[in-house]
Amino acid sequence: MQVLNTKNELINLLGQYRKEGKKIGFVPTMGALHSGHLSLVKESKKNSDLTVVSIFVNPTQFNDPEDLKRYPRTLEKDVELLKTVDCDLVFAPSVEEIYPEPDTRKFDFGYLETVMEGAKRPGHFNGVGQVVSRLFDIVKPDKAFFGMKDFQQVAIIKNMVKQLNFPIEIIPCPIIREESGLALSSRNTLLDEEHKKNAPHIYATLKKARNLASQMNVAELKKWITEEINRNLYLETEYVEIVDDTTLNIVQSWEEKGTKVACVAVYAGKIRLIDNIVF
Repeated sequence: MQVLNTKNELINLLGQYRKEGKKIGFVPTMGALHSGHLSLVKESKKNSDLTVVSIFVNPTQFNDPEDLKRYPRTLEKDVELLKTVDCDLVFAPSVEEIYPEPDTRKFDFGYLETVMEGAKRPGHFNGVGQVVSRLFDIVKPDKAFFGMKDFQQVAIIKNMVKQLNFPIEIIPCPIIREESGLALSSRNTLLDEEHKKNAPHIYATLKKARNLASQMNVAELKKWITEEINRNLYLETEYVEIVDDTTLNIVQSWEEKGTKVACVAVYAGKIRLIDNIVF
């Protein structure tokens, strides 16, 4: 496994592989890797000849400077983990390498960026668009793999690929959970013992909600989810939304067509966790 830090090294190397007709799979990450990331690498290995993982904490997608400062950075450990799943190449650039000049591009994701994460974290998805499009330009993968924990992000990236005409297949992969049910996230490492112990209540609530959907209307169920999560003194709900899985339109009634997904953002102390479940 090679670890590269510059665009030119990576572009030259991938150019050689491409000439040999190899298909490239790509897993963009912000590091602090866990089994969820490794599951994406395994999926890429199954579906590509060569797998590239990027590790880059992207400053333009943080709307809270404290959150950026707090975000875990564990490059050496990440590299060791990637060796265990036979990753081929790691791209770990500096901020200057990705942004030699400030990126002033503004993306228009329309309705997709006005709800849930988009509403609560202004500018976040523009930053995601900036960094993922830059990484796609550098790596030029055939396929890119993303976890469905970041459900809204997957919709945004699919939209960006269409807007910019990238010939890249976006492959969403299932949420990987701890035994407790807590969705794996790099932010979990920031939870103290008590909050870590209580955070699984989020997914337990979503599972109960799925079973209750036939007994309540949409508004009642959203209220029930909020109150049930908040019943745990270590958790505070930021939002609960039930949306169409493709358009992200907010569902008003169970009679509406399409698959429905319940999405939540919850604070466990100062740490913000997101999760979702398909109904």
